[in-house]
Amino acid sequence: MPRQPVHTDRAPAAIGPYSQAVQRNGMVFLSGQIPLDPATGLIVEGDIEAQARRAFDNLRAVCEAAGGTLDDVVRLGLYLTDLGQFAQVNQVMSEYFAAPYPARSTIGVASLPRGAQFEVDAILMLD
Repeated sequence: MPRQPVHTDRAPAAIGPYSQAVQRNGMVFLSGQIPLDPATGLIVEGDIEAQARRAFDNLRAVCEAAGGTLDDVVRLGLYLTDLGQFAQVNQVMSEYFAAPYPARSTIGVASLPRGAQFEVDAILMLD
């Protein structure tokens, strides 16, 4: 079975040569979501919490387009330009995910596309 691209207008369109997600054999690999408003294509205004919420909302929209939910996420990758904001991002993440939580890595990065402070990617498993 070849890989199947996943697309939704409820999340920002890809800003490069990639798919929002790719599905194959019940696994869905979601590309990184930054806090772009899908209606405007602009980074949302506000602090790290506002940016994290928008990015998680975008991630949820792609999960749903693939036929899943955030409860089906088995792994997350979080990327922050300031690891001093780790606690705020954890708090926002707890609004979107419940135990048992997905496996996760959190990585401090020098910069992200479009000047974002936060990015999230994921792997989703569908039954």
